[in-house]
Amino acid sequence: MLSKNQAKKIRALHRKKNRREQGLFLVEGEKMVVELLASSWPIESLYATDEFAQTHAPAIASKGINVFTATTNDLAASGTLVTNNAAIAIARIPAEKPLTPSMDDWVLVLDSINDPGNLGTLLRIADWYGIQQIVCSPNTAELYNPKVINASKGSFLRADVYYAVLADYLQSLPVGTTVLGAYLQGENVHAFTPTSQGGVLVMGSEAHGIHPSLASYITHPITIPAFGEAESLNVAVATAVICDNLRRKKND
Repeated sequence: MLSKNQAKKIRALHRKKNRREQGLFLVEGEKMVVELLASSWPIESLYATDEFAQTHAPAIASKGINVFTATTNDLAASGTLVTNNAAIAIARIPAEKPLTPSMDDWVLVLDSINDPGNLGTLLRIADWYGIQQIVCSPNTAELYNPKVINASKGSFLRADVYYAVLADYLQSLPVGTTVLGAYLQGENVHAFTPTSQGGVLVMGSEAHGIHPSLASYITHPITIPAFGEAESLNVAVATAVICDNLRRKKND
């Protein structure tokens, strides 16, 4: 059973301020914690049921971390998941790598994606389509928000996520870089054929789209053609559709 101090430590990391100050964040649930243990990501401590600890004893031992026994009630009460019958890991936030533009592949740029669930899903989509580098505007949801981590289903482990002023980032790209921007009006993405192996895909929020200040950096406005009456698509859905088209064209 967790002590009051241990439960308090976990609950403190529900808040962005504490995550920033402590340089720590939560990873919850069996699948996510197992993936974390298999990765090179630094782990500070683990709170787990006896069953989880026994099942994954070799992986836990290889990390050399502190393990504390917890009940399923402990995990649900101190974590952010409604149910959790496995574990909560406290992981360390690594130092951010330098942001170096690379046009050998596609980079996903996210403008004002405020919903944590959307950001987590976008990480998962990028991972599915082999896009490793993701650049976010400063007002995009925080990567280490538990809702982002949970929605990513482990994809945060394989993504290089940066936060930058997008105008500065786009201005720094090599001359001739293909910069796609998703709009309601633009070239049909089904007909669009990239002339390079990589580039940048800029996605804005469903509510506001790409900020007008970034329009001058977009070399190719593109759109997903509609066949029904829906006003718009969720940003994660739209990103998946566009990425699928880009990958099929690249592999043709």
